Amino acid sequence: METCDALIVGGGPAGSSCAWKLRQHGMAVMVLDKARFPRDKVCAGWITPAVVQALQLDTEAYARERVLQSITAFRTGLIHGRELETRYPATVSFGIRRCEFDDYLLQRSGARTQLGQALKSVEKRGSQWIVNGAITTPLLIGAGGHFCPVARFLGAKLGAGETAVTAKEIEFEMNAEQRADCRVRADTPELYFCRDLKGYGWCFRKGDYLNIGLGREGNRGLSEQLGDFCDFLRQRGRIPWNIPDKFHGHAYLLYGHSRRKLLDDGVLLVGDAAGLAYPESGEGIRPAVESGLIAAAAVVEAAEDYRRQTLQAYPSRLRARFGPETAPAGSMVPGFVRNMLAGALLGSRWFTRRMVLDRWFLHAHQPGLQ
Repeated sequence: METCDALIVGGGPAGSSCAWKLRQHGMAVMVLDKARFPRDKVCAGWITPAVVQALQLDTEAYARERVLQSITAFRTGLIHGRELETRYPATVSFGIRRCEFDDYLLQRSGARTQLGQALKSVEKRGSQWIVNGAITTPLLIGAGGHFCPVARFLGAKLGAGETAVTAKEIEFEMNAEQRADCRVRADTPELYFCRDLKGYGWCFRKGDYLNIGLGREGNRGLSEQLGDFCDFLRQRGRIPWNIPDKFHGHAYLLYGHSRRKLLDDGVLLVGDAAGLAYPESGEGIRPAVESGLIAAAAVVEAAEDYRRQTLQAYPSRLRARFGPETAPAGSMVPGFVRNMLAGALLGSRWFTRRMVLDRWFLHAHQPGLQ
């Protein structure tokens, strides 16, 4: 039987950030993940300076062997509508490839790993968890994304009362012909919103790699809308005509739309498992990283007393960081009003920069996690 001070189920940014911080405090940490790293992850793939700060990321060292694309502008608009370009005087984000980024964070964490191993069984014996009949730990941390088995163990009923965002994405290395036909600039991700403002598509070039995807609330008609979005990009001459057609799917919960139980005695959830993606943009990397670090701090302060009441500092600090758990007011706006507002708002340079980009996507108003 293997033992550890904390077992984290899921090796993405939430799990690896939590493991990294716990290891800094001398805890023996193990990460269990059904995938083998490096692995692909459905995501547009960019991080803000706040993430770089929270992770104490050495950007020069990271970029020597991995993609770290400086972002200094955005191209935005409605799908089939007019477009605006917003430029910044300095770098406001960095493009990354999730297969590289996640693998780097997991290795850097210093945690022991069991990769290619799914969580199959959980049993409580006194103050210890017995996982897969082979690992014993007093603390179980669920970081396995929307379908996290630890979230299921805590009672999450996927699809029951949860309005998930579903997305489809592809990231591929362009050949010489595709590179010549791609007009997307590497420093300028392109964001195009659905007319009902319930989702958006993106097109992001990272050197020779191109990332295309679309996500929206619910999954009804997602494939058709993705096809229409790709046709729009081709008609505007933004992307090559002969892109691959094997898009991959993903689902996640927006903060305030989730009612998942976040903790119990000796167990808690972080990242997408807890439903923490920003409601305005769907971004999950920064909330994942910050929740992992906030959880680690609460665990260290608990001083090996992992009862529910002792761990309550964790959800309290999440609310202090991300705000009250209420759905955004926009969800109450009638559809036809959103349709009329969409064109006017996204055609405004002030609104696009100050609200859509600075506030919704970059969260420039919120200082980095200390």
